[in-house]
Amino acid sequence: MTMTTFRDLIPTKLAAGIWNCLVKCKSIPNFPQQETCELLVLDRSIDQIAPVIHEWTYDAMCHDLLNMEGNKYLHEVPSKTGGPPEKKEVLLEEHDPIWLELRHAHIGDANLRLHEKMTNFVSKNKAAQHQHGSRDVGEISTRDLQKMVQALPQYSEQIEKLSLHVEIAGKINRIITEQGLKELGQLEQDLVFGDAGMKDVIKFLTANEAVSHENKLRLMMILAAIYPEKFEGEKGLSLMKLAKLSTEDANAVNNMSLLAPLSESKKGSASSFSLKFDIHKKKRAARKDRCSEQETWQLSRFYPIIEELVEKLSLGELSKDDYPCMNDPSPSFHGSSPAAASIHEAPVAHSMRSRRTPTWARPRGSDDGYSSDSVIRHTSSDLKKRGKRIFVFIAGGATRSELRVCHKLTGKLNREVVLGSTSIDDPQQFITKLKQLTPSEISLDDLQI
Repeated sequence: MTMTTFRDLIPTKLAAGIWNCLVKCKSIPNFPQQETCELLVLDRSIDQIAPVIHEWTYDAMCHDLLNMEGNKYLHEVPSKTGGPPEKKEVLLEEHDPIWLELRHAHIGDANLRLHEKMTNFVSKNKAAQHQHGSRDVGEISTRDLQKMVQALPQYSEQIEKLSLHVEIAGKINRIITEQGLKELGQLEQDLVFGDAGMKDVIKFLTANEAVSHENKLRLMMILAAIYPEKFEGEKGLSLMKLAKLSTEDANAVNNMSLLAPLSESKKGSASSFSLKFDIHKKKRAARKDRCSEQETWQLSRFYPIIEELVEKLSLGELSKDDYPCMNDPSPSFHGSSPAAASIHEAPVAHSMRSRRTPTWARPRGSDDGYSSDSVIRHTSSDLKKRGKRIFVFIAGGATRSELRVCHKLTGKLNREVVLGSTSIDDPQQFITKLKQLTPSEISLDDLQI
């Protein structure tokens, strides 16, 4: 058995194991005899680009750029006694209403919302106006916030929450500028959508030698996912040399082929990438162009493939050839009747994607400078009013962009979409895993479900 066969059969064996458990459970008294949800079982090969491309939402950038440990962030808090600022470990989690509102927003939108919140707070508090003066909100320093806390002790908690996110957004914006991430991010997305090719990458690397080691590696990994044949033999060595990658980093790039289905990694330039999309384009695209949603923010074009898969699953339009069912859903499942469950596995062939340019929702229900009432109302909504749940499980790790689209689709489809995985990986964690991959032969019998 080859490694490719083993990898392709992981979702199959997992889905079969789950289905066998469900069949056994039907003998339990009061256990539902008809399916109550849908389960889509995938593995990481379904989308090789999502784990390494720069994602431009607030949550993803926090974990990508700020070296956070889990959800922990070390924050400078103004001293209530007038002393030096204090270091405080905070958790970016659902108890923070501002985090709830901003986490899935594009960083540009997050900046605007924070500016509005601080402006509203200052405009409604004379003491804050006195401390703030006529300066722009973006110029507020830790010392300014410290003075606000002293002048408005009754608002200390609100000011601390605001100052936390003003500080975080400020750090992210500085890193974006210092590392030239806008230009790099544009190139990444142009590659994915077929608006840039090999020549553009070579030109970028030649003109931007100061690009960080990690960012060059990530760019090469995206390139390898789209143009795997360019990394074979001497051509691959030349690209690695141009990017000045170490042997260990080169292994990570070459190991992208271990995640690619065999049919895709061997087809080269005649692969379904070029056949599925604009045949007149010389550059290869990893998805076709679709503008069903308006693009509000620059660099908001990218979306992970599971967004399209879940939408098709909800409509009953997911290909049974590519995603065979362990059991066929009831005929009424996608209608108004109670739903049935189906379990799908990842296909052997890589599915292509459509271009999506999402518009992030902008709840503006807050009437003060710090709360996010609309988000709190959303999170406390009655899930019983929604349709049957959709569960998605990705073996091999999920990304924050995939978490985001599941959250988005819960509202869009009016069905709770729950994402599960063996891990939630930020780019650095995924790269580390990829460096450790080996093509060693493994028996499917060794896989314990």
